[in-house]
Amino acid sequence: MSVLGESRGMGSGVQEQRASLTQGEVLPISSSSQSEASFEGIKQTRSVLNALFSGALAGAVAKTAVAPLDRTKIIFQVSSARFSAKEAYKLIYRTYLKDGFFSLWRGNSATMVRVIPYAAIQFCAHEQYKRLLGGYYGFQGKALPPIPRLVAGSMAGTTAAMLTYPLDMVRARMAVTPKEMYSNILQVFVRISQEEGLKTLYRGFSPTILGVIPYAGLSFFTYETLKKLHAEHSGRAQPYSYERLAFGACAGLIGQSASYPLDVVRRRMQTAGVTGHTYGTILGTMKDIVSEEGVIRGLYKGLSMNWVKGPIAVGISFTTFDLTQILLKKLHQMGYTR
Repeated sequence: MSVLGESRGMGSGVQEQRASLTQGEVLPISSSSQSEASFEGIKQTRSVLNALFSGALAGAVAKTAVAPLDRTKIIFQVSSARFSAKEAYKLIYRTYLKDGFFSLWRGNSATMVRVIPYAAIQFCAHEQYKRLLGGYYGFQGKALPPIPRLVAGSMAGTTAAMLTYPLDMVRARMAVTPKEMYSNILQVFVRISQEEGLKTLYRGFSPTILGVIPYAGLSFFTYETLKKLHAEHSGRAQPYSYERLAFGACAGLIGQSASYPLDVVRRRMQTAGVTGHTYGTILGTMKDIVSEEGVIRGLYKGLSMNWVKGPIAVGISFTTFDLTQILLKKLHQMGYTR
């Protein structure tokens, strides 16, 4: 009798529970589901932080390595002087004799202030865009198809450029002016704001965005594609360091060559306030450059130097990012990080 009573009690309890569910009540989520959601959140946060740190380090190492060549390229880009490897060498040597060895890195502090957040945002955004597009197209955790691969790179570059543009403007000004004109980064901001207006900090923004879309898109696309092809043909999931450098060099060569004329236009517009020129629009600036210096000697001035420094910088950048990501994952697996 007692057993029957217990079974009836259990039956009525189940019926009451079902009744409550039909009225819209929800059973509490199990602790295992909550822990899984919490784990996924922590994993995603760690992934973002790792990408930000790896990207920042990649940008800093790459840009510092090629800073003297980068500064020399900018000086030629914003002047009407004819570019050649010999003239570039003479400029570097004269700068060294006149102002000392470390003057070759003038403006690099401004570069670091810009490139660290820029590279951190760009690499992190690229990882997130890859994840989002992978989920959308059903390629989560795998290499994306060609078009989404190109879109992810372009969106990452655009995101980073939009958020850090004034710092690029300041860096260009410091690279082409004497030490006496701007003593530090803050002074560049203050003087530009007071003498030329705040909107000057975004002069050259349009060609920057137009240039970064093919540059970042093709750079990331080329690097990811080469890694994918390498994995398919070699059977190794991870390339060696020198292979990563080679893939990055190819990516830099293709990306920078495609967007180079817009890079020249951007520099001319950014430094117009200190070079005595007035450049208003992208097409107007291009027209002035071509009429004064020609297409090749004007819009492609310094490209040969870019073919030296660009592949080196991009190769170092991609390789540093990948290796730092691998190192951070290993440290986490060994229990050194949470």
